[in-house]
Amino acid sequence: MSDNQTAAVPMTPDFYHYNAAPIRRIEQEAEGLWVIWPDGHRLRCHRFWLRENTMGHGGIDLATREGVMDPAELSDAMQIRSCEVTESGDLRIIWAPDGARCVYHSGWLRHIADGQHMPHSWVPEPALWTAASLPKPPRRNAIDILSDDSVLSEMLNDLLRLGVCVVEQAPCTPGFLNQLAARIGPVRDSNFGTLWDVKADVNLAGDAKTNTTANTGFRLGPHTDLPTREIPPGFQFLHCLINEADGGESTLTDGGALVSELKTACPDDYALLSTRRWIFFNRGPGIDHRFSAPIIDYLDSEALPTIRAFYPVRAFPDMPHEDVGPAYAALRRFYELADNPRFELTFRLRPGDIMCFDNRRILHGRKAFSGSGQRHLQGIYIDRDEVLSTARAVNRACARD
Repeated sequence: MSDNQTAAVPMTPDFYHYNAAPIRRIEQEAEGLWVIWPDGHRLRCHRFWLRENTMGHGGIDLATREGVMDPAELSDAMQIRSCEVTESGDLRIIWAPDGARCVYHSGWLRHIADGQHMPHSWVPEPALWTAASLPKPPRRNAIDILSDDSVLSEMLNDLLRLGVCVVEQAPCTPGFLNQLAARIGPVRDSNFGTLWDVKADVNLAGDAKTNTTANTGFRLGPHTDLPTREIPPGFQFLHCLINEADGGESTLTDGGALVSELKTACPDDYALLSTRRWIFFNRGPGIDHRFSAPIIDYLDSEALPTIRAFYPVRAFPDMPHEDVGPAYAALRRFYELADNPRFELTFRLRPGDIMCFDNRRILHGRKAFSGSGQRHLQGIYIDRDEVLSTARAVNRACARD
């Protein structure tokens, strides 16, 4: 990088815009340096991390903004020969042994000091709810979501904060969910396909794509989909195309609120539900999905656990025999709580409504419905990573605007 280039606004290892945050001073130490701002904020940087994040010079590729330095190339010879604050308040380093002159954007460094690089940044924290605190799901207009990033941001933040949102006034056109998904991220495939139908039809119960209790008129108690998978789908979107049948009201329960209640009121039940495993088994011609996990599954110690709760596919206890009886008792109390009006929302989907929810947090269900009148929903899954990625991007863009 030439001296003329270093005088310009430095590039950063991503594609975001950063306001300048002029640095007051630099304190060098054996393995790196401290960046210090006028308000007292400090960022400690290891020399290897700084070298990896050098724009060009074998650090960050200028086109892809991705690192190209093989860790095997890191050596003790890579040292900070000198460092200083530039006239514009950025960090300039001259590296040994190659003499590379590199400038690091002050705003980019500050966003790291402020924790804005962490996975939880730029997305809302989860807020647990009951039927009293959230008597009905928030609603957002479908067409506005397709055309307005601020409305898309609101809808995604609803999903991340509350786990639920109803997108309303969508066209009652089969396949419209693909247009909505195009605004959010790739659709997750499963043995049901990328876009699947939910309707009572006995002719749909004989193959791998449609062999499911959902395609009956039975009541479906509070549940989450695909607990048979190592990582169940993150978010589910159910588009109501026709709803003429008697009954079939939808239900939603915040699994996070249930876990909080169990921890406080029934700690023994909570312990059994979060440590004793069940085998979830997806039966069907030509398919054999199975996974062993607790009902309350913390996976990688995430703040809110994944709820694995779909009794049609919960097949076998995978625990010591003496724990099976207490585990069933805890399971019964869990479902009683999930179906309690104190926690459960009940409402009727209208044609054009899209019920969106966090499939690993929110238990959804439906009341039984009669064979008279048609009821047709379509559904898709989108993984949590995709929702989080788009939410961060649109939230940052809206904050800048």
